[in-house]
Amino acid sequence: PLSSSSRIFKSILLSRMRLSLLFLLSSLLSSATAFLPPTPSRAFVAPLSSSTGGQAGVETFDGVRIGPPPDLPSLLLHNRIVYIGMPLVPAVTELIIAELLFLNYESSDKPIYMYINSPGTLSPQGQPVAFETEAFAIADCLRYITPPVHTIALGQAQGAAAMLLAMGKKGCRYALPNAVITLTQPKGQTRGQASDIAIRAKEVLANKKVSVDLISAATGKPAVEVERDCQRTRYFDGKGAMEYGLIDKVLESTEELPVEPGFVEALK
Repeated sequence: PLSSSSRIFKSILLSRMRLSLLFLLSSLLSSATAFLPPTPSRAFVAPLSSSTGGQAGVETFDGVRIGPPPDLPSLLLHNRIVYIGMPLVPAVTELIIAELLFLNYESSDKPIYMYINSPGTLSPQGQPVAFETEAFAIADCLRYITPPVHTIALGQAQGAAAMLLAMGKKGCRYALPNAVITLTQPKGQTRGQASDIAIRAKEVLANKKVSVDLISAATGKPAVEVERDCQRTRYFDGKGAMEYGLIDKVLESTEELPVEPGFVEALK
């Protein structure tokens, strides 16, 4: 019948139209790709082993490392290096204690290297920004963990930071040649009613006694002498700090550094 023939004819016509469109599209695509620049080759280098401190799946382009910069605190932590470079505000204290506890449970024998460049609980302008208990928390953690802690002062170590510097392992407390170590007494930052100020004043005196006792135990000097020296700000250079007992040695060359990071070669 005629209706059946027309249906067959229409289906054949649609099939040929589809084939023609597919052929036309393939021709257009092949012509367009001829004008595109060649696609650069990308390769993934082999993952770096954990012993080198590298990151797995580092992407390179023409042999050059691309992507975000390395996580420097993690690289330092991999080499058991803890760096204090800010006042001892609660956020800094939380990070330092977390790193010390992590390194303690990672290995109870390998030493920890703590670099200190901090004004303690004071701002660079000398105003209190944190309570002395922040430094006491780190000090208690230093005495709690098993690994020996080597302390190295660079830049400045004031007040509570100087106390932490002195609390390193005896014989492993260092300072770089131009470091300045300062003894100070705690400062109060309380406002309000007279009764509240009086309560806070008693707490400041108690914190001062704790600081004096910790420095006295670390330096071997009588507490009375340390308390007298903390009445007014007292500055030490490396040699003076060594004579006072706050450190054991001034590092004069790179050969004397206590640790050489092992992740640098992995980043090249």
